[in-house]
Amino acid sequence: MRTLLRPTGFVDSPFGHDGKVARLAGGLNWFAAVELIRIDAHERVSTELVPVEGLDERFDDDMAAQWAALTAARPPLQLGGRTVRLDQPQAMGIVNATPDSFSDGGQFADAAAAADAGADMSADGAAIIDVGGESTRPGAKPVWEGDEIERVVPVIRQLSAGGAAVSVDTRKADVMTAAIEAGARMVNDVSALTWDDRSAEAVALAGVPVVLMHHKGAPESMQDDPRYDDVLVEVYLWLEERIAAAEAAGIKRDHILVDPGFGFGKKLAHNLELMNGLALFHSLGVPVVVGASRKRTIGALSGEAPADRRLGGSIAFALKAAEQGVQLLRVHDVFETVQALRVWRGMRDQALTPRI
Repeated sequence: MRTLLRPTGFVDSPFGHDGKVARLAGGLNWFAAVELIRIDAHERVSTELVPVEGLDERFDDDMAAQWAALTAARPPLQLGGRTVRLDQPQAMGIVNATPDSFSDGGQFADAAAAADAGADMSADGAAIIDVGGESTRPGAKPVWEGDEIERVVPVIRQLSAGGAAVSVDTRKADVMTAAIEAGARMVNDVSALTWDDRSAEAVALAGVPVVLMHHKGAPESMQDDPRYDDVLVEVYLWLEERIAAAEAAGIKRDHILVDPGFGFGKKLAHNLELMNGLALFHSLGVPVVVGASRKRTIGALSGEAPADRRLGGSIAFALKAAEQGVQLLRVHDVFETVQALRVWRGMRDQALTPRI
């Protein structure tokens, strides 16, 4: 039996609430209550909503460690010459150099066009450009490493030469290594280093940050009736295990980020439950990444709107994630998302400005 801590009861400002609120992950969000989720194995057995004030009197060692993780500031990512601060939500622009990605597959005629799109995203405010050469949409088939390398390396080389902070979206060790040699400074692995048994070693040797994403099943079959007893708890515990495995492989903890894997082996209800409970993942003590942009859930909630008409839903999810302290938002529509985050940030700055 153990207890997980999910921050809730978010407040606009900490002023006048000394001892009654806590700061979430060193960011712009403050919370006044915690949901205590008691679990036995992978099952939730009870929940209790308690105020922050006096909570420490109930801590065991595990809860105290979670609390320290929840409230500790996340150090910035150093991606080559670029520093990405994690004390505020940042946009991670998506560039799919693929013919079959669910939203923008085949959009770029060649590597130069893909790199130009990434450069435009940087100009629009994306802190990181995530370049992928293999679609992992539901039903997608694996791509040979050689083809994937040919797709991503020229794009990464051009973007990094232009000063962008670049991440490579791949499951394969050889692609990771080639991308890093071309200038990528972060790895985003939708398999959380489980697909290729050499990938953890490749990341550890390169000394770059890595995003560990939850998934259930391979892309070819992951949406074939995925089931969970408690999706929030199960994803949390799975990511906890993957963090431990990454550390055991020699990857520094401050180089690890997690992504709950919105849409990867989840039904609509699972996705919505994860979105509502995102703040729980800060108890893992690492930055949180969310990629809900243009996902099928948005279409399902809006009359089956096609991928290119899901901007409103994408912004709604982005702001919901920002309200729960998520540090990186992986998005297609960078200009619009950054604008929404800047307006959100303006409201937070105003709330956090002491009244004279």
